[in-house]
Amino acid sequence: MNCLLGIDIGTTSTIGMLIRPPDQVVGLVSRPVRLSSPQPGWTEEDPEQWWHNVGEICRELLAASGVTNTDIAGIGITGMLPAVVLLDEEDRLLRPSIQQSDGRCGREVAELRAEQDEQAFIRRSGNGINQQLVAAKIRWIERHEPAIYQRIATVFGSYDFINWRLTGEKAIEQNWALEAGFVNIATHRLDDEQIALAHLPRFSVPRLVRSHGILGGVSPAAARLTGLAAGTPVIGGAADFIASALGAGVTREGDVLLKFGGSVDILTATATVNPDARLFLDYHLVPGMYMPNGCMSTGGSGLNWFVENFAGQHRAAAAQAGLSLHQYLDSLAQRKPPGAGGVICLPYFLGEKTPLHDPAARGVLFGLTLSHDAGHIWRALLEAYAFAIRHHIDTLHDIGYPTRRYIVSDGGSGSRLWMQIVADVLGEPLQRLEGHPGSCLGAAWTAAIGVGLSDDWNGASRFVRFGEVIRPDAATRDFYHQQYPRFRELYRRCRPLTDAARTR
Repeated sequence: MNCLLGIDIGTTSTIGMLIRPPDQVVGLVSRPVRLSSPQPGWTEEDPEQWWHNVGEICRELLAASGVTNTDIAGIGITGMLPAVVLLDEEDRLLRPSIQQSDGRCGREVAELRAEQDEQAFIRRSGNGINQQLVAAKIRWIERHEPAIYQRIATVFGSYDFINWRLTGEKAIEQNWALEAGFVNIATHRLDDEQIALAHLPRFSVPRLVRSHGILGGVSPAAARLTGLAAGTPVIGGAADFIASALGAGVTREGDVLLKFGGSVDILTATATVNPDARLFLDYHLVPGMYMPNGCMSTGGSGLNWFVENFAGQHRAAAAQAGLSLHQYLDSLAQRKPPGAGGVICLPYFLGEKTPLHDPAARGVLFGLTLSHDAGHIWRALLEAYAFAIRHHIDTLHDIGYPTRRYIVSDGGSGSRLWMQIVADVLGEPLQRLEGHPGSCLGAAWTAAIGVGLSDDWNGASRFVRFGEVIRPDAATRDFYHQQYPRFRELYRRCRPLTDAARTR
Protein backbone atom coordinates (compact mmCIF):
# COMPACT_ATOMS: atom_id res chain seq x y z
CA MET A 1 0.00 0.00 0.00
CA ASN A 2 2.33 2.72 -1.25
CA CYS A 3 0.31 4.66 -3.85
CA LEU A 4 -1.97 7.66 -3.42
CA LEU A 5 -4.91 8.64 -5.59
CA GLY A 6 -5.77 12.29 -6.25
CA ILE A 7 -8.87 13.34 -8.18
CA ASP A 8 -9.65 16.87 -9.33
CA ILE A 9 -13.32 17.80 -9.93
CA GLY A 10 -12.49 20.62 -12.32
CA THR A 11 -14.65 23.07 -14.23
CA THR A 12 -13.82 21.68 -17.68
CA SER A 13 -12.51 18.20 -16.84
CA THR A 14 -12.24 15.57 -14.14
CA ILE A 15 -8.64 14.42 -13.67
CA GLY A 16 -7.31 11.45 -11.73
CA MET A 17 -3.70 10.81 -10.76
CA LEU A 18 -1.85 7.96 -9.08
CA ILE A 19 1.47 8.75 -7.41
CA ARG A 20 4.04 6.68 -5.57
CA PRO A 21 6.25 8.57 -3.07
CA PRO A 22 8.74 10.02 -3.12
CA ASP A 23 8.44 11.32 -6.72
CA GLN A 24 6.85 8.89 -9.18
CA VAL A 25 3.73 9.66 -11.22
CA VAL A 26 2.16 6.27 -11.90
CA GLY A 27 -0.79 7.34 -14.04
CA LEU A 28 -2.88 10.33 -15.18
CA VAL A 29 -6.37 10.11 -16.73
CA SER A 30 -9.00 12.73 -17.53
CA ARG A 31 -12.60 13.01 -18.69
CA PRO A 32 -14.38 16.13 -20.03
CA VAL A 33 -17.06 18.01 -18.12
CA ARG A 34 -19.85 20.05 -19.66
CA LEU A 35 -20.22 23.58 -18.31
CA SER A 36 -23.68 25.06 -18.88
CA SER A 37 -24.61 28.75 -19.00
CA PRO A 38 -28.40 28.77 -19.47
CA GLN A 39 -28.55 32.54 -18.96
CA PRO A 40 -25.95 35.34 -19.09
CA GLY A 41 -23.76 35.21 -15.99
CA TRP A 42 -24.95 31.73 -14.96
CA THR A 43 -22.64 28.72 -14.74
CA GLU A 44 -23.89 25.26 -13.79
CA GLU A 45 -22.79 21.62 -14.02
CA ASP A 46 -24.21 18.15 -13.43
CA PRO A 47 -22.66 16.54 -10.33
CA GLU A 48 -23.70 13.12 -11.61
CA GLN A 49 -21.33 13.65 -14.54
CA TRP A 50 -18.50 14.23 -12.04
CA TRP A 51 -19.34 10.97 -10.30
CA HIS A 52 -19.61 9.07 -13.57
CA ASN A 53 -16.18 10.44 -14.54
CA VAL A 54 -14.68 9.37 -11.20
CA GLY A 55 -15.83 5.80 -11.78
CA GLU A 56 -14.34 5.67 -15.28
CA ILE A 57 -11.09 7.33 -14.20
CA CYS A 58 -10.49 4.99 -11.27
CA ARG A 59 -11.12 1.89 -13.36
CA GLU A 60 -8.84 3.12 -16.17
CA LEU A 61 -6.03 4.11 -13.80
CA LEU A 62 -6.07 0.70 -12.16
CA ALA A 63 -6.19 -1.13 -15.48
CA ALA A 64 -3.49 0.93 -17.20
CA SER A 65 -1.02 1.25 -14.33
CA GLY A 66 -0.85 -2.31 -13.10
CA VAL A 67 -1.50 -1.02 -9.57
CA THR A 68 -3.89 -3.20 -7.57
CA ASN A 69 -6.61 -1.49 -5.60
CA THR A 70 -5.06 -2.65 -2.32
CA ASP A 71 -1.87 -0.76 -3.24
CA ILE A 72 -3.73 2.56 -2.81
CA ALA A 73 -3.15 3.83 0.73
CA GLY A 74 -5.35 6.91 0.56
CA ILE A 75 -7.54 9.09 -1.63
CA GLY A 76 -7.76 12.88 -1.83
CA ILE A 77 -10.43 14.75 -3.79
CA THR A 78 -10.07 18.37 -4.84
CA GLY A 79 -12.44 20.60 -6.74
CA MET A 80 -13.65 24.06 -7.63
CA LEU A 81 -14.79 26.22 -4.75
CA PRO A 82 -17.36 27.05 -3.59
CA ALA A 83 -19.62 25.22 -6.04
CA VAL A 84 -22.99 24.56 -4.39
CA VAL A 85 -24.59 21.10 -4.53
CA LEU A 86 -28.02 20.49 -3.02
CA LEU A 87 -29.69 17.23 -1.93
CA ASP A 88 -33.20 16.55 -0.66
CA GLU A 89 -34.00 14.44 2.39
CA GLU A 90 -33.78 11.27 0.29
CA ASP A 91 -30.30 12.30 -0.92
CA ARG A 92 -31.44 13.09 -4.46
CA LEU A 93 -29.89 15.96 -6.38
CA LEU A 94 -32.25 18.90 -6.46
CA ARG A 95 -30.73 20.83 -9.37
CA PRO A 96 -27.45 21.31 -11.24
CA SER A 97 -24.61 22.74 -9.17
CA ILE A 98 -24.20 26.50 -9.05
CA GLN A 99 -20.56 27.08 -9.91
CA GLN A 100 -18.03 29.37 -8.29
CA SER A 101 -18.00 31.69 -11.33
CA ASP A 102 -21.79 32.12 -11.31
CA GLY A 103 -22.87 35.76 -11.13
CA ARG A 104 -26.64 35.55 -10.77
CA CYS A 105 -27.01 36.67 -7.16
CA GLY A 106 -26.14 40.37 -7.25
CA ARG A 107 -29.47 41.35 -5.70
CA GLU A 108 -28.96 38.92 -2.83
CA VAL A 109 -25.44 40.21 -2.20
CA ALA A 110 -26.86 43.73 -1.96
CA GLU A 111 -29.48 42.50 0.54
CA LEU A 112 -26.81 40.90 2.71
CA ARG A 113 -24.77 44.10 2.67
CA ALA A 114 -27.84 46.07 3.73
CA GLU A 115 -28.50 43.67 6.61
CA GLN A 116 -24.94 43.30 7.89
CA ASP A 117 -22.14 45.52 9.11
CA GLU A 118 -19.68 44.36 6.46
CA GLN A 119 -16.56 45.16 8.48
CA ALA A 120 -17.87 43.15 11.42
CA PHE A 121 -18.77 40.33 9.02
CA ILE A 122 -15.23 40.35 7.58
CA ARG A 123 -13.66 40.22 11.04
CA ARG A 124 -15.88 37.27 11.96
CA SER A 125 -15.83 35.27 8.72
CA GLY A 126 -12.48 36.27 7.18
CA ASN A 127 -14.16 37.20 3.90
CA GLY A 128 -16.30 40.00 2.57
CA ILE A 129 -19.91 39.99 1.42
CA ASN A 130 -19.76 39.01 -2.23
CA GLN A 131 -21.19 36.61 -4.81
CA GLN A 132 -18.90 33.83 -3.52
CA LEU A 133 -21.01 33.44 -0.37
CA VAL A 134 -23.28 30.44 -0.28
CA ALA A 135 -25.85 32.55 1.58
CA ALA A 136 -26.32 34.71 -1.52
CA LYS A 137 -26.75 31.66 -3.78
CA ILE A 138 -29.26 29.99 -1.45
CA ARG A 139 -31.24 33.20 -1.13
CA TRP A 140 -31.39 33.36 -4.94
CA ILE A 141 -32.86 29.86 -4.97
CA GLU A 142 -35.31 30.84 -2.23
CA ARG A 143 -36.53 33.75 -4.38
CA HIS A 144 -36.51 32.16 -7.84
CA GLU A 145 -36.88 28.41 -7.21
CA PRO A 146 -39.01 28.16 -4.05
CA ALA A 147 -40.08 24.57 -4.67
CA ILE A 148 -36.42 23.49 -4.71
CA TYR A 149 -35.54 25.70 -1.74
CA GLN A 150 -38.19 24.09 0.44
CA ARG A 151 -36.71 20.62 -0.19
CA ILE A 152 -33.06 21.41 0.69
CA ALA A 153 -31.77 18.89 3.22
CA THR A 154 -28.01 18.99 2.46
CA VAL A 155 -25.79 21.72 1.07
CA PHE A 156 -22.11 21.11 0.31
CA GLY A 157 -19.45 21.48 -2.37
CA SER A 158 -18.13 19.64 -5.42
CA TYR A 159 -15.52 17.49 -3.71
CA ASP A 160 -17.73 17.08 -0.64
CA PHE A 161 -20.31 15.52 -2.98
CA ILE A 162 -17.74 13.08 -4.40
CA ASN A 163 -16.47 12.26 -0.91
CA TRP A 164 -20.03 11.41 0.09
CA ARG A 165 -20.51 9.20 -2.96
CA LEU A 166 -17.23 7.44 -2.14
CA THR A 167 -17.79 6.96 1.60
CA GLY A 168 -21.42 7.62 2.47
CA GLU A 169 -20.16 10.28 4.90
CA LYS A 170 -21.45 13.85 4.61
CA ALA A 171 -19.04 16.62 5.61
CA ILE A 172 -17.82 19.99 4.39
CA GLU A 173 -14.10 20.62 4.00
CA GLN A 174 -12.65 23.59 5.87
CA ASN A 175 -11.99 25.84 2.87
CA TRP A 176 -15.39 25.25 1.28
CA ALA A 177 -16.91 26.20 4.62
CA LEU A 178 -14.66 29.26 4.99
CA GLU A 179 -15.39 30.70 1.55
CA ALA A 180 -19.05 29.78 1.93
CA GLY A 181 -19.12 32.22 4.85
CA PHE A 182 -19.97 29.57 7.45
CA VAL A 183 -16.75 29.56 9.55
CA ASN A 184 -15.86 31.88 12.41
CA ILE A 185 -12.21 32.66 11.71
CA ALA A 186 -11.45 33.18 15.41
CA THR A 187 -12.70 29.77 16.53
CA HIS A 188 -12.24 27.87 13.22
CA ARG A 189 -15.65 26.34 13.77
CA LEU A 190 -19.00 26.49 12.01
CA ASP A 191 -20.96 29.52 13.16
CA ASP A 192 -24.72 29.08 13.54
CA GLU A 193 -25.43 32.79 13.05
CA GLN A 194 -23.48 32.88 9.81
CA ILE A 195 -25.23 29.77 8.52
CA ALA A 196 -28.58 31.35 9.39
CA LEU A 197 -27.82 34.16 6.91
CA ALA A 198 -28.36 31.58 4.16
CA HIS A 199 -31.91 30.95 5.42
CA LEU A 200 -30.94 27.31 5.80
CA PRO A 201 -31.93 24.94 8.60
CA ARG A 202 -28.86 24.14 10.67
CA PHE A 203 -29.13 20.39 10.00
CA SER A 204 -28.63 20.96 6.25
CA VAL A 205 -24.96 21.90 6.73
CA PRO A 206 -22.88 18.78 7.47
CA ARG A 207 -20.02 18.55 9.95
CA LEU A 208 -16.70 20.30 9.33
CA VAL A 209 -13.62 18.27 8.39
CA ARG A 210 -9.96 19.31 8.02
CA SER A 211 -8.34 18.92 4.63
CA HIS A 212 -6.03 16.07 5.68
CA GLY A 213 -8.39 14.56 8.23
CA ILE A 214 -9.66 11.07 7.37
CA LEU A 215 -13.34 11.35 6.48
CA GLY A 216 -14.07 7.62 6.10
CA GLY A 217 -13.41 4.60 3.93
CA VAL A 218 -14.61 3.69 0.43
CA SER A 219 -18.02 2.05 0.77
CA PRO A 220 -18.80 -1.36 -0.79
CA ALA A 221 -21.18 0.31 -3.28
CA ALA A 222 -18.53 2.84 -4.37
CA ALA A 223 -15.95 0.06 -4.56
CA ARG A 224 -18.12 -1.81 -7.06
CA LEU A 225 -18.49 1.27 -9.25
CA THR A 226 -14.88 2.47 -9.13
CA GLY A 227 -12.84 -0.69 -8.70
CA LEU A 228 -11.27 0.76 -5.55
CA ALA A 229 -10.87 -1.41 -2.48
CA ALA A 230 -13.61 -1.05 0.09
CA GLY A 231 -12.32 0.65 3.22
CA THR A 232 -9.57 2.67 1.47
CA PRO A 233 -9.19 5.90 3.52
CA VAL A 234 -10.61 9.10 2.00
CA ILE A 235 -9.45 12.44 3.42
CA GLY A 236 -11.43 15.66 3.78
CA GLY A 237 -10.12 17.04 0.50
CA ALA A 238 -8.97 20.41 -0.75
CA ALA A 239 -9.96 23.42 -2.80
CA ASP A 240 -8.46 23.02 -6.26
CA PHE A 241 -6.34 26.17 -6.27
CA ILE A 242 -5.01 25.49 -2.77
CA ALA A 243 -4.04 21.94 -3.78
CA SER A 244 -2.39 23.26 -6.93
CA ALA A 245 -0.35 25.74 -4.88
CA LEU A 246 0.90 22.95 -2.64
CA GLY A 247 2.02 20.97 -5.68
CA ALA A 248 3.82 24.07 -6.98
CA GLY A 249 5.82 24.39 -3.77
CA VAL A 250 4.09 27.56 -2.51
CA THR A 251 4.79 26.99 1.18
CA ARG A 252 7.00 29.93 2.18
CA GLU A 253 5.72 33.35 3.23
CA GLY A 254 5.65 35.64 0.20
CA ASP A 255 5.55 32.83 -2.38
CA VAL A 256 3.00 33.63 -5.11
CA LEU A 257 1.37 31.23 -7.56
CA LEU A 258 -0.27 32.56 -10.72
CA LYS A 259 -2.55 29.86 -12.18
CA PHE A 260 -3.55 30.27 -15.81
CA GLY A 261 -6.46 27.91 -16.21
CA GLY A 262 -10.06 28.57 -17.23
CA SER A 263 -9.85 31.42 -14.76
CA VAL A 264 -6.75 33.15 -13.43
CA ASP A 265 -5.93 32.57 -9.76
CA ILE A 266 -3.48 34.61 -7.68
CA LEU A 267 -2.42 32.97 -4.40
CA THR A 268 0.16 33.72 -1.74
CA ALA A 269 1.30 31.97 1.43
CA THR A 270 1.31 33.73 4.80
CA ALA A 271 1.28 32.97 8.51
CA THR A 272 -0.76 36.09 9.29
CA VAL A 273 -4.42 36.93 8.76
CA ASN A 274 -5.51 40.35 7.48
CA PRO A 275 -9.10 39.85 6.30
CA ASP A 276 -10.08 42.24 3.51
CA ALA A 277 -13.24 42.38 1.42
CA ARG A 278 -11.33 42.71 -1.84
CA LEU A 279 -9.76 39.24 -1.73
CA PHE A 280 -10.65 35.77 -0.49
CA LEU A 281 -9.09 34.18 2.56
CA ASP A 282 -8.48 30.45 2.67
CA TYR A 283 -6.59 28.05 4.87
CA HIS A 284 -3.30 26.82 3.50
CA LEU A 285 -3.05 23.04 3.50
CA VAL A 286 -0.04 23.42 5.81
CA PRO A 287 -1.53 23.74 9.31
CA GLY A 288 -1.08 27.19 10.84
CA MET A 289 -0.71 28.97 7.50
CA TYR A 290 -3.20 30.83 5.34
CA MET A 291 -3.60 31.58 1.65
CA PRO A 292 -5.07 34.98 0.75
CA ASN A 293 -6.06 34.80 -2.89
CA GLY A 294 -7.89 36.26 -5.79
CA CYS A 295 -9.77 34.59 -8.60
CA MET A 296 -10.91 36.16 -11.84
CA SER A 297 -14.17 35.01 -13.38
CA THR A 298 -12.38 34.19 -16.63
CA GLY A 299 -8.89 33.63 -18.01
CA GLY A 300 -8.32 30.84 -20.46
CA SER A 301 -12.10 30.66 -20.86
CA GLY A 302 -12.10 34.23 -22.16
CA LEU A 303 -9.34 33.45 -24.64
CA ASN A 304 -11.14 30.28 -25.71
CA TRP A 305 -14.33 32.28 -26.28
CA PHE A 306 -12.47 34.59 -28.65
CA VAL A 307 -10.87 31.68 -30.52
CA GLU A 308 -14.16 29.79 -30.89
CA ASN A 309 -16.16 32.77 -32.10
CA PHE A 310 -13.78 35.10 -33.94
CA ALA A 311 -10.66 33.24 -35.08
CA GLY A 312 -12.08 30.67 -37.46
CA GLN A 313 -10.72 32.46 -40.53
CA HIS A 314 -7.18 31.72 -39.30
CA ARG A 315 -7.69 27.97 -38.94
CA ALA A 316 -6.18 27.03 -42.29
CA ALA A 317 -3.15 29.29 -41.83
CA ALA A 318 -2.58 27.89 -38.33
CA ALA A 319 -2.75 24.32 -39.65
CA GLN A 320 -0.33 25.13 -42.46
CA ALA A 321 2.10 26.55 -39.90
CA GLY A 322 1.67 23.48 -37.68
CA LEU A 323 0.23 25.59 -34.86
CA SER A 324 -2.90 25.57 -32.75
CA LEU A 325 -5.18 28.59 -33.17
CA HIS A 326 -3.98 29.90 -29.79
CA GLN A 327 -0.34 29.60 -30.89
CA TYR A 328 -1.07 31.19 -34.25
CA LEU A 329 -2.79 34.16 -32.58
CA ASP A 330 0.24 34.47 -30.31
CA SER A 331 2.43 34.70 -33.41
CA LEU A 332 0.21 37.48 -34.80
CA ALA A 333 0.19 39.35 -31.49
CA GLN A 334 3.96 39.00 -31.15
CA ARG A 335 4.32 41.28 -34.19
CA LYS A 336 2.21 44.02 -32.59
CA PRO A 337 3.73 46.63 -30.28
CA PRO A 338 3.09 46.70 -26.54
CA GLY A 339 -0.19 48.47 -26.00
CA ALA A 340 -1.82 46.67 -28.96
CA GLY A 341 -1.94 49.81 -31.09
CA GLY A 342 -4.09 51.64 -28.56
CA VAL A 343 -6.63 48.85 -27.97
CA ILE A 344 -7.47 48.30 -24.30
CA CYS A 345 -9.58 45.39 -23.10
CA LEU A 346 -11.53 44.84 -19.90
CA PRO A 347 -11.69 41.03 -19.49
CA TYR A 348 -14.87 40.94 -17.40
CA PHE A 349 -16.87 38.60 -19.61
CA LEU A 350 -18.68 36.91 -16.70
CA GLY A 351 -18.68 39.92 -14.42
CA GLU A 352 -15.65 39.96 -12.15
CA LYS A 353 -14.81 38.42 -8.84
CA THR A 354 -11.74 39.74 -7.01
CA PRO A 355 -10.81 42.44 -6.34
CA LEU A 356 -13.84 44.19 -7.90
CA HIS A 357 -16.63 41.84 -6.77
CA ASP A 358 -18.82 43.26 -9.52
CA PRO A 359 -21.12 40.71 -11.18
CA ALA A 360 -22.45 43.47 -13.46
CA ALA A 361 -19.00 44.25 -14.93
CA ARG A 362 -18.74 43.47 -18.63
CA GLY A 363 -16.06 42.87 -21.22
CA VAL A 364 -14.95 45.92 -23.19
CA LEU A 365 -12.73 46.50 -26.24
CA PHE A 366 -11.84 50.19 -26.33
CA GLY A 367 -9.92 52.11 -28.96
CA LEU A 368 -10.73 49.99 -32.02
CA THR A 369 -10.18 51.44 -35.50
CA LEU A 370 -10.31 49.96 -38.98
CA SER A 371 -6.53 49.59 -38.83
CA HIS A 372 -6.71 46.94 -36.10
CA ASP A 373 -6.79 43.20 -36.74
CA ALA A 374 -6.96 39.94 -34.81
CA GLY A 375 -3.34 40.26 -33.67
CA HIS A 376 -4.06 43.60 -31.97
CA ILE A 377 -7.17 42.25 -30.24
CA TRP A 378 -5.42 39.07 -29.11
CA ARG A 379 -2.55 41.08 -27.66
CA ALA A 380 -5.04 43.39 -25.92
CA LEU A 381 -6.69 40.33 -24.33
CA LEU A 382 -3.37 39.00 -23.05
CA GLU A 383 -2.43 42.44 -21.70
CA ALA A 384 -5.84 42.81 -20.04
CA TYR A 385 -5.38 39.69 -17.94
CA ALA A 386 -1.84 40.81 -17.07
CA PHE A 387 -3.15 44.19 -15.89
CA ALA A 388 -5.84 42.44 -13.85
CA ILE A 389 -3.12 40.32 -12.21
CA ARG A 390 -1.23 43.49 -11.31
CA HIS A 391 -4.42 44.85 -9.76
CA HIS A 392 -4.43 41.80 -7.49
CA ILE A 393 -0.76 42.15 -6.58
CA ASP A 394 -1.26 45.84 -5.77
CA THR A 395 -4.18 44.81 -3.54
CA LEU A 396 -2.07 42.22 -1.71
CA HIS A 397 0.56 44.86 -1.04
CA ASP A 398 -2.05 47.37 0.08
CA ILE A 399 -3.42 44.87 2.61
CA GLY A 400 0.09 44.19 3.91
CA TYR A 401 1.03 40.86 2.35
CA PRO A 402 4.55 40.71 0.87
CA THR A 403 5.23 39.04 -2.47
CA ARG A 404 8.76 37.74 -3.08
CA ARG A 405 8.70 34.90 -5.63
CA TYR A 406 6.35 34.37 -8.58
CA ILE A 407 5.59 30.88 -9.92
CA VAL A 408 3.35 30.33 -12.96
CA SER A 409 1.46 27.15 -13.78
CA ASP A 410 -1.37 25.56 -15.73
CA GLY A 411 -2.16 25.61 -19.43
CA GLY A 412 -1.91 29.33 -20.11
CA SER A 413 1.63 29.46 -18.71
CA GLY A 414 2.69 27.55 -21.82
CA SER A 415 2.25 30.74 -23.85
CA ARG A 416 5.70 32.36 -23.89
CA LEU A 417 4.22 35.65 -25.14
CA TRP A 418 1.57 35.81 -22.44
CA MET A 419 4.07 35.08 -19.68
CA GLN A 420 6.46 37.73 -21.03
CA ILE A 421 3.63 40.28 -20.98
CA VAL A 422 2.79 39.34 -17.38
CA ALA A 423 6.46 39.63 -16.34
CA ASP A 424 6.68 43.04 -18.01
CA VAL A 425 3.45 44.31 -16.44
CA LEU A 426 4.49 43.13 -12.95
CA GLY A 427 8.13 44.08 -13.41
CA GLU A 428 9.05 40.76 -11.78
CA PRO A 429 10.63 37.50 -13.01
CA LEU A 430 8.31 34.53 -13.39
CA GLN A 431 9.38 30.97 -12.60
CA ARG A 432 7.70 28.50 -14.92
CA LEU A 433 6.79 25.01 -13.74
CA GLU A 434 7.16 21.95 -15.92
CA GLY A 435 5.31 18.72 -15.44
CA HIS A 436 2.83 20.11 -12.90
CA PRO A 437 -0.28 17.94 -13.37
CA GLY A 438 -2.48 20.37 -11.45
CA SER A 439 -4.61 20.14 -8.36
CA CYS A 440 -4.85 16.35 -8.29
CA LEU A 441 -1.18 16.21 -7.22
CA GLY A 442 -1.83 18.38 -4.16
CA ALA A 443 -4.88 16.28 -3.30
CA ALA A 444 -2.88 13.05 -3.55
CA TRP A 445 -0.07 14.44 -1.38
CA THR A 446 -2.53 15.72 1.21
CA ALA A 447 -3.82 12.15 1.36
CA ALA A 448 -0.23 10.99 1.94
CA ILE A 449 -0.05 13.33 4.94
CA GLY A 450 -3.50 12.29 6.16
CA VAL A 451 -2.80 8.55 6.16
CA GLY A 452 0.68 8.98 7.65
CA LEU A 453 2.85 8.06 4.66
CA SER A 454 4.68 11.40 5.00
CA ASP A 455 4.91 14.38 7.33
CA ASP A 456 6.69 16.63 4.80
CA TRP A 457 4.29 19.13 3.24
CA ASN A 458 7.00 20.20 0.77
CA GLY A 459 7.14 16.66 -0.60
CA ALA A 460 4.55 17.39 -3.28
CA SER A 461 6.99 19.65 -5.12
CA ARG A 462 9.25 16.65 -5.83
CA PHE A 463 6.82 15.60 -8.55
CA VAL A 464 7.30 18.79 -10.62
CA ARG A 465 10.27 20.55 -12.18
CA PHE A 466 11.20 24.19 -12.38
CA GLY A 467 11.61 25.42 -15.94
CA GLU A 468 12.52 28.73 -17.55
CA VAL A 469 12.68 31.99 -15.63
CA ILE A 470 11.04 34.75 -17.68
CA ARG A 471 12.54 38.12 -16.84
CA PRO A 472 10.90 41.49 -17.54
CA ASP A 473 12.16 43.73 -20.30
CA ALA A 474 12.98 47.11 -18.76
CA ALA A 475 11.64 49.25 -21.61
CA THR A 476 8.39 47.32 -21.95
CA ARG A 477 7.98 47.29 -18.18
CA ASP A 478 8.15 51.09 -18.10
CA PHE A 479 5.65 51.36 -20.96
CA TYR A 480 3.15 49.08 -19.22
CA HIS A 481 3.62 51.04 -16.00
CA GLN A 482 2.28 54.04 -17.89
CA GLN A 483 -0.55 52.03 -19.48
CA TYR A 484 -1.83 50.37 -16.32
CA PRO A 485 -3.68 53.46 -14.98
CA ARG A 486 -5.60 53.65 -18.29
CA PHE A 487 -6.81 50.08 -17.74
CA ARG A 488 -8.02 50.94 -14.24
CA GLU A 489 -9.63 54.18 -15.41
CA LEU A 490 -11.55 52.45 -18.20
CA TYR A 491 -13.36 50.27 -15.67
CA ARG A 492 -14.17 53.29 -13.50
CA ARG A 493 -15.63 55.11 -16.51
CA CYS A 494 -17.67 52.10 -17.64
CA ARG A 495 -19.07 51.16 -14.25
CA PRO A 496 -21.88 53.75 -14.18
CA LEU A 497 -23.14 52.33 -17.49
CA THR A 498 -23.17 48.73 -16.24
CA ASP A 499 -24.72 49.81 -12.94
CA ALA A 500 -27.50 51.56 -14.86
CA ALA A 501 -28.11 48.43 -16.93
CA ARG A 502 -28.27 46.32 -13.77
CA THR A 503 -31.01 48.45 -12.22
CA ARG A 504 -33.33 48.22 -15.26
